[in-house]
Amino acid sequence: MTDKLLGQALVEEAAKKSGLIWVRGDGPERALWHVWHEGAAYVVGDGPGEQPLPGLTDGGRAEVTVRSKDKGGRLVAWTAEVRELAPGSEAWEAAVAELKGKRLNAPDAERMPERWGRECRVLRLEPRDVSTELPADSLAAAPLPSDAVTRRPVPAALPRLLFRRRRA
Repeated sequence: MTDKLLGQALVEEAAKKSGLIWVRGDGPERALWHVWHEGAAYVVGDGPGEQPLPGLTDGGRAEVTVRSKDKGGRLVAWTAEVRELAPGSEAWEAAVAELKGKRLNAPDAERMPERWGRECRVLRLEPRDVSTELPADSLAAAPLPSDAVTRRPVPAALPRLLFRRRRA
Protein backbone atom coordinates (compact mmCIF):
# COMPACT_ATOMS: atom_id res chain seq x y z
CA MET A 1 0.00 0.00 0.00
CA THR A 2 2.86 2.37 0.84
CA ASP A 3 4.51 1.74 -2.56
CA LYS A 4 1.24 2.53 -4.33
CA LEU A 5 0.81 5.82 -2.46
CA LEU A 6 4.45 6.72 -3.06
CA GLY A 7 4.03 5.99 -6.77
CA GLN A 8 0.90 8.16 -6.97
CA ALA A 9 2.68 11.01 -5.17
CA LEU A 10 5.66 10.74 -7.54
CA VAL A 11 3.38 10.79 -10.60
CA GLU A 12 1.54 13.87 -9.35
CA GLU A 13 4.67 15.81 -8.40
CA ALA A 14 6.51 14.96 -11.61
CA ALA A 15 3.50 15.79 -13.83
CA LYS A 16 2.89 19.11 -12.06
CA LYS A 17 6.49 20.22 -12.63
CA SER A 18 6.84 19.02 -16.20
CA GLY A 19 5.45 20.95 -19.14
CA LEU A 20 5.38 17.87 -21.38
CA ILE A 21 4.46 14.25 -20.98
CA TRP A 22 5.24 11.49 -23.47
CA VAL A 23 2.11 9.53 -24.38
CA ARG A 24 1.69 6.36 -26.43
CA GLY A 25 -1.80 5.11 -27.26
CA ASP A 26 -2.33 2.83 -30.25
CA GLY A 27 0.07 4.93 -32.32
CA PRO A 28 3.55 6.37 -31.93
CA GLU A 29 4.71 8.01 -28.73
CA ARG A 30 4.26 11.80 -28.74
CA ALA A 31 5.20 14.68 -26.50
CA LEU A 32 2.03 16.47 -25.36
CA TRP A 33 1.61 19.61 -23.29
CA HIS A 34 -0.79 19.06 -20.43
CA VAL A 35 -2.07 20.24 -17.08
CA TRP A 36 -2.33 18.19 -13.89
CA HIS A 37 -5.73 18.69 -12.27
CA GLU A 38 -7.70 16.62 -9.75
CA GLY A 39 -5.52 13.53 -9.90
CA ALA A 40 -5.06 13.24 -13.67
CA ALA A 41 -3.29 14.75 -16.66
CA TYR A 42 -5.54 16.63 -19.09
CA VAL A 43 -4.66 17.23 -22.75
CA VAL A 44 -6.48 19.02 -25.55
CA GLY A 45 -5.98 18.46 -29.26
CA ASP A 46 -7.06 16.99 -32.59
CA GLY A 47 -8.33 20.34 -33.82
CA PRO A 48 -6.94 22.98 -36.18
CA GLY A 49 -3.80 24.51 -34.68
CA GLU A 50 -3.77 22.11 -31.71
CA GLN A 51 -1.58 19.11 -30.90
CA PRO A 52 -2.47 15.74 -32.47
CA LEU A 53 -3.76 13.00 -30.18
CA PRO A 54 -3.34 9.89 -32.36
CA GLY A 55 -4.24 6.52 -30.91
CA LEU A 56 -5.91 7.95 -27.80
CA THR A 57 -9.49 6.71 -27.64
CA ASP A 58 -12.19 7.05 -25.01
CA GLY A 59 -12.08 4.03 -22.71
CA GLY A 60 -8.66 3.00 -23.97
CA ARG A 61 -5.31 2.85 -22.26
CA ALA A 62 -2.11 4.80 -22.83
CA GLU A 63 1.46 4.60 -21.61
CA VAL A 64 2.62 7.91 -20.12
CA THR A 65 6.21 8.86 -19.31
CA VAL A 66 7.31 11.96 -17.42
CA ARG A 67 10.82 13.26 -17.80
CA SER A 68 12.69 15.69 -15.62
CA LYS A 69 12.23 19.29 -16.72
CA ASP A 70 15.85 20.26 -16.03
CA LYS A 71 17.85 17.08 -16.78
CA GLY A 72 15.58 15.38 -19.32
CA GLY A 73 15.90 11.95 -17.67
CA ARG A 74 12.94 9.64 -17.18
CA LEU A 75 11.35 10.07 -13.75
CA VAL A 76 8.26 7.89 -13.79
CA ALA A 77 5.95 6.03 -16.17
CA TRP A 78 2.38 4.92 -15.74
CA THR A 79 -0.48 3.28 -17.54
CA ALA A 80 -3.35 5.72 -17.92
CA GLU A 81 -7.04 5.17 -18.46
CA VAL A 82 -8.19 7.55 -21.21
CA ARG A 83 -11.53 9.35 -20.84
CA GLU A 84 -12.88 11.89 -23.32
CA LEU A 85 -14.81 14.65 -21.61
CA ALA A 86 -18.15 15.74 -23.09
CA PRO A 87 -18.05 19.42 -24.17
CA GLY A 88 -20.02 21.59 -21.79
CA SER A 89 -20.04 19.08 -18.93
CA GLU A 90 -18.93 20.17 -15.47
CA ALA A 91 -15.71 18.13 -15.71
CA TRP A 92 -15.01 19.56 -19.20
CA GLU A 93 -15.51 23.16 -17.97
CA ALA A 94 -13.12 22.61 -15.03
CA ALA A 95 -10.48 21.00 -17.26
CA VAL A 96 -10.73 23.70 -19.93
CA ALA A 97 -10.36 26.44 -17.31
CA GLU A 98 -7.05 24.87 -16.28
CA LEU A 99 -5.90 24.16 -19.85
CA LYS A 100 -6.71 27.67 -21.03
CA GLY A 101 -4.22 29.15 -18.58
CA LYS A 102 -1.42 26.94 -19.92
CA ARG A 103 -2.11 27.28 -23.67
CA LEU A 104 0.63 29.46 -25.16
CA ASN A 105 0.37 31.55 -28.32
CA ALA A 106 -3.31 30.89 -28.99
CA PRO A 107 -4.59 33.07 -31.84
CA ASP A 108 -8.06 33.32 -30.28
CA ALA A 109 -7.45 33.34 -26.53
CA GLU A 110 -10.89 34.70 -25.60
CA ARG A 111 -12.87 32.33 -27.86
CA MET A 112 -10.60 29.34 -27.32
CA PRO A 113 -12.97 27.33 -25.03
CA GLU A 114 -15.80 27.60 -27.58
CA ARG A 115 -13.47 26.46 -30.37
CA TRP A 116 -12.23 23.55 -28.27
CA GLY A 117 -15.83 22.52 -27.63
CA ARG A 118 -16.63 22.53 -31.37
CA GLU A 119 -13.41 21.25 -32.95
CA CYS A 120 -11.18 19.54 -30.38
CA ARG A 121 -11.11 16.73 -27.85
CA VAL A 122 -10.28 17.15 -24.17
CA LEU A 123 -8.92 13.94 -22.64
CA ARG A 124 -8.36 12.91 -19.02
CA LEU A 125 -5.40 10.55 -18.52
CA GLU A 126 -5.90 8.99 -15.11
CA PRO A 127 -2.98 6.97 -13.67
CA ARG A 128 -3.53 3.28 -12.99
CA ASP A 129 -0.27 1.29 -12.81
CA VAL A 130 2.88 3.23 -11.85
CA SER A 131 6.46 2.18 -12.64
CA THR A 132 9.60 3.86 -11.35
CA GLU A 133 11.96 1.24 -12.79
CA LEU A 134 14.29 2.36 -15.54
CA PRO A 135 14.04 0.54 -18.88
CA ALA A 136 16.84 -1.77 -20.02
CA ASP A 137 17.46 0.20 -23.24
CA SER A 138 17.51 3.94 -23.98
CA LEU A 139 14.07 4.11 -25.69
CA ALA A 140 15.60 6.59 -28.17
CA ALA A 141 13.66 6.97 -31.42
CA ALA A 142 13.83 9.08 -34.55
CA PRO A 143 11.62 12.19 -34.47
CA LEU A 144 8.20 11.88 -36.10
CA PRO A 145 7.64 13.78 -39.36
CA SER A 146 6.18 17.23 -38.80
CA ASP A 147 5.31 20.43 -40.66
CA ALA A 148 6.77 22.45 -37.79
CA VAL A 149 9.80 24.53 -38.64
CA THR A 150 12.23 25.81 -36.05
CA ARG A 151 15.19 26.90 -38.15
CA ARG A 152 15.14 29.73 -40.62
CA PRO A 153 18.04 31.64 -42.20
CA VAL A 154 19.66 34.16 -39.87
CA PRO A 155 19.00 37.75 -41.03
CA ALA A 156 22.17 39.26 -42.52
CA ALA A 157 22.23 42.18 -40.07
CA LEU A 158 21.83 40.06 -36.93
CA PRO A 159 25.52 39.22 -36.33
CA ARG A 160 26.44 42.92 -36.64
CA LEU A 161 23.72 43.87 -34.16
CA LEU A 162 24.68 41.19 -31.66
CA PHE A 163 28.43 41.49 -31.79
CA ARG A 164 29.06 45.17 -32.44
CA ARG A 165 31.45 46.81 -30.06
CA ARG A 166 30.41 49.77 -28.02
CA ARG A 167 32.45 52.87 -28.65
CA ALA A 168 33.63 54.77 -25.64
